[in-house]
Amino acid sequence: MRLTFTITRFNPETDPHPHDEPYRLDVGRGMTVLEALIRIQHEQDGSLALRYSCRSAICGSCAMDINGSEKLACRTSIRKELERHRQVTVAPLRNFPVIKDLVVDMTAFWDNVRAVTPWLSASPHGQSDQPARPMTLSRDRYQFHNVDACIMCGACVAACTSHEVSRGFLGPAALAKADRFLADPREPVAAKHTRLRFLEQPDGIWDCTRCNFCVEVCPKDVQPMEAIIRLRRAAIEAGLTRSGGARHITGFIGLIRLGGRLNEALMPLHVVGFNFRRLLRVVPLGLRMLLKGKVPSPLAPPIPGIAQIRSIFDSLSRLTRIS
Repeated sequence: MRLTFTITRFNPETDPHPHDEPYRLDVGRGMTVLEALIRIQHEQDGSLALRYSCRSAICGSCAMDINGSEKLACRTSIRKELERHRQVTVAPLRNFPVIKDLVVDMTAFWDNVRAVTPWLSASPHGQSDQPARPMTLSRDRYQFHNVDACIMCGACVAACTSHEVSRGFLGPAALAKADRFLADPREPVAAKHTRLRFLEQPDGIWDCTRCNFCVEVCPKDVQPMEAIIRLRRAAIEAGLTRSGGARHITGFIGLIRLGGRLNEALMPLHVVGFNFRRLLRVVPLGLRMLLKGKVPSPLAPPIPGIAQIRSIFDSLSRLTRIS
């Protein structure tokens, strides 16, 4: 079967803008996108730049945009792409500077991974709060939730909506890596707290919008968004509740526990806290809510079943203390 591949080409040294070029190629039934690109490079256009290595979905170097979604070219079947999209378009990963054609600059990606210190920390002053005897890790007891399967392909960062608007965001891959070391029982407690203090800063765990795109495109089922949620939960449990994201969660839970439902008038006050300037900014919002009937009456009776709702929170608190 003869098929047209549409490839986005861009050489910063000679091209003012990226442009699409079509290539016609005879393909077999079991051919992958990477095999087709290699043949195009060898048989039709030696100037085509792409990155690949293992060809076995292990190294992650052949990640690219295929038909609008981030995929590994070496494991993407041409037949399946045709069945789903009736075409094959190939472009470089989004949210990365393009070096040439399908090759992107991963420097910022690796800088973010290094920023989360992806290694175990030493105990301060040679002291350890862990047993001195050697520790054997068992997957039955210590769950890393598959985050250690990450191959650093960058697909999750390319799909990340937060990274698209804020290039300072650490990104799903780096935060998932941080979760792996936070969950490691060999990491000292003080070092875990230091990690969380760093991760709760701007461009950290609270900047994720939970769009779930990173989970959808991950070729190894790492589920970075779930790792970010675990980091948020750990930060709150460690008492790091001063950031806006943490205040939103604790305020939401507090209002539900108090009244059995969300009080939309009080919720902005919980998020803003005692910041006078930010309080002034939410005053117009409060007035609009009042006019729209979104402000519950303080004289309204409690909702039916409030006692049962509070008992659920009490039971959860007891279970948390036991664990």
